[in-house]
Amino acid sequence: MNQQEQAMNLESLERVYTNYSSVYDQTFGKAFDQSRESAVKGLHIAPDDHVLEVGVGTGMALPLYPTHCRIVGIDLSEGMLKKAEERIAKHGLEHVSLQRMDAGQMSFPDDTFDLVMAAYVVTAVPDYRKVVSEMIRVCRPDGRIVMLNHFSNGNKFIAAVEKLISPICQRIGFRTDLSLDHVLEGTSLQVTKQEKMDPFQYWYLVECVNAKNGDSRS
Repeated sequence: MNQQEQAMNLESLERVYTNYSSVYDQTFGKAFDQSRESAVKGLHIAPDDHVLEVGVGTGMALPLYPTHCRIVGIDLSEGMLKKAEERIAKHGLEHVSLQRMDAGQMSFPDDTFDLVMAAYVVTAVPDYRKVVSEMIRVCRPDGRIVMLNHFSNGNKFIAAVEKLISPICQRIGFRTDLSLDHVLEGTSLQVTKQEKMDPFQYWYLVECVNAKNGDSRS
């Protein structure tokens, strides 16, 4: 994918999610309430941890985090971020800040965060390898990277259906045919936890240790 195609895909993605922003909480967001809450509450965040939420969207998870950590949420969609800002103000979340940013080209220095959380993101971006690489770069060595996402599970029949409908799903912002093995291939991530999540036990919570070297190169 060349730079022009990448830019066009990002613009298309931004439009899709900005269009979603006014109804997201009542539709897609509502469907994932339980899994989102379970994922965040199971993070065991230490006092003063610096947390990055990639693809923060309308900020539905932000009130679930403990107040003893610092959180930065990033998203490409201005519409989503506007809703997230409203939620921060409503709940008085002084430990949270937001930035509009491409997850595949973050402006943070290396090793900035203790924990990187990405919920429903990896299969919703034009280039998941760039996003995962950036998550690794900005996460400190031995820090944690957590993904809440659908991954193709190896069932041949389901995989065939997922591959068939993936081009359609990509038009509305996500793909269905990506496996966890493909996401982790060639990275420094070591899986420490993996469990199925609702709805329908179709999504996975995957927690990884960032086993990169201290020189910040994976």
